[in-house]
Amino acid sequence: MKISTSKDFWSSTLLGLFLSIFSLSAQDSDIPKAIEEEATANSQLEVLAHELMDLVGPRLVGSPQMDKAHEWAVETFASWGIEAQNEAWGTWRGWERGICHIDMVAPRVVSLHGRQLAWSPATPKGGITAEVITLPEVADSLAFAKWLPAVKGKLVCVSMPQITGRPDYNWEEFATEESFAKMKEMRDSLQDAWRANLRNTGYTWRTLNQGLEKAGAAGIVQSRWSNAFGANKIFSANTEQIPVIDLSLEDYGMVYRLSESGKSPKLRVVAESKELGRVPTFNTIATIPGTELPDEYIVLSAHFDSWDGGTGATDNGTGTITMMEAARILKKVYPNPKRTIIIGLWGSEEQGLNGSRAYVEDHPEVVEGLQALFNQDNGTGRVVNLSGQGFLHAYEYLGRWMEAVPESITTHIETTFPGNPGRGGSDYASFVAMGAPAFSLSSLSWSYWNYTWHTNLDTYDKIVFDDVRNNAILTAILTYMASEDPEQTSREKAVLSINPRSGERREWPTPRSPNREGGMN
Repeated sequence: MKISTSKDFWSSTLLGLFLSIFSLSAQDSDIPKAIEEEATANSQLEVLAHELMDLVGPRLVGSPQMDKAHEWAVETFASWGIEAQNEAWGTWRGWERGICHIDMVAPRVVSLHGRQLAWSPATPKGGITAEVITLPEVADSLAFAKWLPAVKGKLVCVSMPQITGRPDYNWEEFATEESFAKMKEMRDSLQDAWRANLRNTGYTWRTLNQGLEKAGAAGIVQSRWSNAFGANKIFSANTEQIPVIDLSLEDYGMVYRLSESGKSPKLRVVAESKELGRVPTFNTIATIPGTELPDEYIVLSAHFDSWDGGTGATDNGTGTITMMEAARILKKVYPNPKRTIIIGLWGSEEQGLNGSRAYVEDHPEVVEGLQALFNQDNGTGRVVNLSGQGFLHAYEYLGRWMEAVPESITTHIETTFPGNPGRGGSDYASFVAMGAPAFSLSSLSWSYWNYTWHTNLDTYDKIVFDDVRNNAILTAILTYMASEDPEQTSREKAVLSINPRSGERREWPTPRSPNREGGMN
């Protein structure tokens, strides 16, 4: 067959090539639009949030609820046609929360608002009833040691009583300037005196409970106010035999005042929990295989575990459902990505990024082939900050990818390039420490730090679904653009800025190994 070299042939060929390129470009530009439409018209965020927060509940590492969450995630991914599995990376102290009921039975009867802390020892069957006492003012550790036998058989208050349960913003709105200033002065004076007295005991807030337990206390009563209406920080107990309970600010203050005024309040505490020994811990890993560059990866990252004061809704249920929803959308509108897409739902972030640190140790091939990682983990708000994490050329590729994101989303986002590398705030830092391009999608506060972060109020009703939906769209489009980018991302590091505290130039963070056998005192 003779090949024509006529002008018509070349015109026809060039026209065909142009039309092919135009068609591909049009098709590519349709994907971000399809992502936005799917996220808006067929959102599964409310369903995912209901099932994860209301049905599964809080996800304390080592608890049966954490196992249920992993199983739920694998089943949910499978329903979307996405392969997923739970990868074991270590073990943890197994513990299951049970019923907790706290009543004041003298000098009057009232049910109190509170809970046992994570990993708290249980009360004996039927509970305990004991008088509540407060810490004395002491001149030195000898005086405190002389007083210590008085705790035997008692419930001991170990937190400073607050003089107000109103946050400062409430005072600023309604109080006179003189009254507000007076309250702050009184509070500061009380805090200074409390800290000085604690030093005088010879103990710290980390060691005091053990000292009281050794002296025969029946239990520990605390109240760790979060400076927001009704919010207390809820973490873990550090005793071996006696329960540690946290009371609401108002109930703790009442009990404390009754004790101080000589009214001898008594509490009945029923705190049921189960020690489960050492149990395996997991990451849930879902995968959408790449078709052209399967050994290069985009990772959608969120930690799956939570504290169990609430249901872990904004820390990090919202990050979890953002990544799951982005994966669902991508599987539907972009089922054959150029690069492999991994969704990593990490375990034990709250105890030191353990799940993600284990993953980077166990999967060097993903670290080596990482095109980009997108992590979300600071509340329910829309993403408003994106840092280059110290990668010198991050602006070049993140800037290209952001061009495909709707202006209604990008208009709220401030960027910092090249920025400084994250050092441990969330799981992206595990990858950054390895020199891999990982980025935090940092969100608007919605009073996160005081209101829901590690508090008893971190529940479904605090989720702002419009903002989370924006974040799912942003994540899905960035993932699509990262997958299709003809260039591999640069890992060249910038010269880091000067630390204003030390006056020395910052250094790149070094990788840290996970705690693979955690949870024991």
